[in-house]
Amino acid sequence: MRLSSLGTANRTARAAETHPLTWRLRDDGQPVWLDEYQSKQGYDAARKALTQMSPDEIVGTVKDAGLKGRGGAGFPTGVKWGLMPKDESLNLRYLLCNADEMEPNTYKDRLLMEQLPHLLIEGMIISAKALKAYRGYIFLRGEYVDAAANLRRAVIEAKAAGLLGKNILGSGFDFELFVHTGAGRYICGEETALINSLEGRRANPRAKPPFPAVSGVWGKPTCVNNVETLCNVPAIVGNGVTWYQGLALAGSEDHGTKLMGFSGKVKNPGLWELPFGITARELFEEYAGGMRDGYRLKAWQPGGAGTGFLLPEHLDAQMYTAGIGKVGTRMGTGLAMAVDDSINMVSLLRNMEEFFARESCGWCTPCRDGLPWSVKLLRAIELGEGQSGDIETLERLCRQLGPGKTFCAHAPGAVEPLGSAIKYFRSEFEAGIKGTGDNRKAIKGVQPNLLDQRW
Repeated sequence: MRLSSLGTANRTARAAETHPLTWRLRDDGQPVWLDEYQSKQGYDAARKALTQMSPDEIVGTVKDAGLKGRGGAGFPTGVKWGLMPKDESLNLRYLLCNADEMEPNTYKDRLLMEQLPHLLIEGMIISAKALKAYRGYIFLRGEYVDAAANLRRAVIEAKAAGLLGKNILGSGFDFELFVHTGAGRYICGEETALINSLEGRRANPRAKPPFPAVSGVWGKPTCVNNVETLCNVPAIVGNGVTWYQGLALAGSEDHGTKLMGFSGKVKNPGLWELPFGITARELFEEYAGGMRDGYRLKAWQPGGAGTGFLLPEHLDAQMYTAGIGKVGTRMGTGLAMAVDDSINMVSLLRNMEEFFARESCGWCTPCRDGLPWSVKLLRAIELGEGQSGDIETLERLCRQLGPGKTFCAHAPGAVEPLGSAIKYFRSEFEAGIKGTGDNRKAIKGVQPNLLDQRW
């Protein structure tokens, strides 16, 4: 089964079965407000969940469907929900929506929040019933001004219609929902840093255990899910496990569909809802249209700046968690970036590592000191002033900042693209080392910035 791209004109009942996330989108790009959303089966799944299903039945349905987190980690959602305590006396529970979408080259959640705000709200209502949570927060990236306005309007509409608040749909279930805009920190994408920020604290990750399911926001049981993850829940509850598992293509171990995209100098950059298991080549060539005339694909990242670089020969990999894992990196957010042959990889990595160094919370030493160190070395190599051993030092930093070596996943994600770039494009790094006979004085267009003042 092939799924068409976003913006297809004639979305029918069949489209509702194949495009659970996007079939309600308007062709003019305007938000789908409550009346139109309800005319397109909106809140039908919430009504079913609240009046016909127990919390355990909802959790079991999501677990059996095989829904995995769509924020990048890919942890099974039903399993995460099952970690919440069973003790009925713990009646103060929270559901947090992680909408702090600050991963460079990622914009999927923005589309859903700006154009389908009620889909997210419906997903949170069902999820809150499953978790027995009485209050929810959408922790939104502060720069998403339009998304914040649309979500707040949708919350007001839902509350006026009896879909939020006390005794929703006469079911006896109460759920309040609030939109909270953050101050703009990448680290808030880490769930415990998000919780600290929501509480008004510095956005540092917390030690785990205890996990948020035991002690989260204000010390109460808390579940944190990504926007796209929550938006999958209504269709799973409404259409069932068998239907959801049948959406993915043969060979995929992940179920359902995924918002995937391609940016860079491609002919048709964009975002599409596609089945897990589609090849990166089909995404790149048939949907993104391949490279623009005059450009050649040099490398690509499968899912945001925190994923490793791959080569054109890796395009036959299937887009699902293990499929991308087979070629040496992670699927991440599923929004790929094409790097064309005019780009110097040293300059690209220097730019990336500056971002990651700036966004480090500074809580642990490897991340706080290691990322600025990588920037210093990369800038020297970029200017043709690298020293013998600098590349080996960068490789050592990639190991020392890897998984399990730091307090959270920020640094491992930051060095993954660096390590892969050295692996595949080592000669470009070597060209910036003094005494190699091939180094340049400077790469054209390099400009000093504030980081230079630290060294």
